[in-house]
Amino acid sequence: MNELMRMFFIFVKIGTFTLGGGYAMIPLIQEEMVEKNKWIEEDEFIDIIALAQTIPGALAINTSTYIGYRLFGLKGALFGCIGTMLPSVVIIMMVAAFFGRLQESIWVQSIFRGIRPAVVALIVAAVLKLGKTLPKSMLNIGWVIGSVLCITVFHIHPILVIVFSGLLGYMFFKGENRDENNS
Repeated sequence: MNELMRMFFIFVKIGTFTLGGGYAMIPLIQEEMVEKNKWIEEDEFIDIIALAQTIPGALAINTSTYIGYRLFGLKGALFGCIGTMLPSVVIIMMVAAFFGRLQESIWVQSIFRGIRPAVVALIVAAVLKLGKTLPKSMLNIGWVIGSVLCITVFHIHPILVIVFSGLLGYMFFKGENRDENNS
C-alpha cells in the first residue's frame, strides 16, 4: 500500500475510534504521525496544532488536512480531510436513522457514561504530551497558567487568547528568532 493510502487509512482509523472531538484525537494523531511513522517532527506537530486551532473549522479536520498537504500536497490534504471525516459522517447518518429509539436506551446511556471519562483522559494525555515539549521557563509556565485562567475563569474566547499570545510571542521573541536565523 502506498504512503498516501496508508495515511488515509490511519486517519480513517483515528476518526472511527476517537470519541470526543478534535482534542481527543490529538494524542492519536501525534502517535501515528510523529512517533510511529516519523512523518512529522514533534516541534512541527505542535505548530500544526496551534495553526489548526486558529483557523476556522474543526481541529481534527484542520490538522489532518494540513498534515496531508504537508506530506503529499493537495491530494494528501483531500485524503487526510476525507479520512478523518468519513467515519463521523457514516456514524452520524446511522445514529440519525435510529436516534429516536437509541436516545432512551439504557444501554446507550450506560455506554456513553463509560466513554466520557475515557474522552477526558485522552484530552488530559494530549495536554501532558504537548506540555512535555514546552521549554520549562517561568515565562512559559506563567503563559500557560494565564491562558488557562483567561479561558476558564474570565471566559475569554480561546481564539482571542491564541491571537493575543501570538502577538505577545512576536513582541517577546522576535529578536531571538532573528538571532537564530543569522547563525
